[in-house]
This record gives sequence, structure tokens and C-alpha cells, in this order.
Amino acid sequence: MNNSVQIIPFANLIISFIPVVVILGILFKWSLNSKYAIYAIARMLIQLLLIGYFLTYIFESKSSLIVIISLVVMLFSSSWIALGTVKAKRMILYKNVILSIAIGGFSTLLFVTQGVLNLEPWYLPRYLIPLAGMIFANSMNSVSLAAERLNAEIEREIPYDKARKIALQASLIPIMNSLFAVGLVSIPGMMTGQILSNISPLIAARYQIMVMCMIFGSAGISSACFLTLAKAHFSKKSKTV
Repeated sequence: MNNSVQIIPFANLIISFIPVVVILGILFKWSLNSKYAIYAIARMLIQLLLIGYFLTYIFESKSSLIVIISLVVMLFSSSWIALGTVKAKRMILYKNVILSIAIGGFSTLLFVTQGVLNLEPWYLPRYLIPLAGMIFANSMNSVSLAAERLNAEIEREIPYDKARKIALQASLIPIMNSLFAVGLVSIPGMMTGQILSNISPLIAARYQIMVMCMIFGSAGISSACFLTLAKAHFSKKSKTV
């Protein structure tokens, strides 16, 4: 059996955009924000093409400094994007989000790469960068939901302690749904990629278990840290409402 992943020709790749064109047509017909969707798709294309070349360079360079710089860029970018749900408070909360995602993300990344995988060297880019990407992305989404819900509850004059509980629970809904659905409704990306690469499904399942624990832990820790650090800002606001 061929162990290599089937290469998708560019001509065939265009076919995957047919459903995209359909939904863009629906957005336009229903007078919704189709321009924003087009911008998002264009940005996705550019980012993925660039990251393809960038990762090739990182994997070949074998430089710990480049890996560290990449992780820092991921941290600052994910922290900024996370506050898209509360743009008015972006500058006020940015430092809190950076610290929260750093605590949740780097601690989880350390446990996984050095405790579970025992990477040698510790900065092995082919493992470290993709895993860090999953961790920071899920932490970003979780913190984003926590910030939006906390802000909404405070504006409803809900006491901070109760608002914090509601926000943490809301931030974990996507992760919890993934835990319930994995293997039953969906086969996640990492497991799918390994199966397509002819890795045994049993081995792929072990990696996916690691990933699910990883993203649940990092997302939960990051959200909890953010909700704790943000208390100074939101508790003052709740008293003045």
C-alpha cells in the first residue's frame, strides 16, 4: 500500500470552492455581509499558502530561536483575535489575555511535548509548531467566548462571581461538544490526517486522545485565568452600573 498522502492538483482543489460560492451567493441574495465572508476566505487562502512556505523553512532550519519566535507570534496574534468579541475593551484586556493564553497554552504544550511525546530536541518543529497552533487556537476561542459572555452578563447587572461562572461554562461549550462528538459524529483533523497517511487507526486514536485532553486543558485554564485576571476591570464596572 502507498504510504504517501494523495497530492491534490490545483485544478481539483478549485472544486472544493463550489460550496463556498454557493454560500456566498446565499449571503448576497439575503443581503447579508458577503464582503466580510469573501475577505475571510481570501485571508484564509493567503495565510495558508504563506504558512506552507514558512513551515517548510522552519522544518529545514532546525533553529530553536525561530521556533520560539513563531510561538511568540502565535501567542500575541491569538490574544489580539480573542478580543474581537469585545473590541471596545481590547487595549484594556489585551495584557490579561496574553498572560492567560500563555499560562494555559505553554503549560499544556510543555506537558504534552516533554511529558507525553518526549521530543528530542525539545523544539522539534514538525511536532511543536502544529501542536502549539492547536493549543493557541482553542485557547483563543475559549477566551473569546468567555470575554463576550462575561461582558454581556456584567451589562445585565449580574454580580461578577455569578457572571464568571456563566462565562466559564459558556467558553467550554465548543470543547465539551467536541468531546461528546469525537469518534461518534466526527473523526478530527489530526486523526484523519494520520489515517490518510496510512497510520494505524489505533495509533491515530492515541494521538487524538492526547490532542483532546490538550485542547480541553489549555482552553479551560486560559479561560479561568482570564476570568480571574479580568475581575479588577469587570467588578468595578458591575459596581458602577
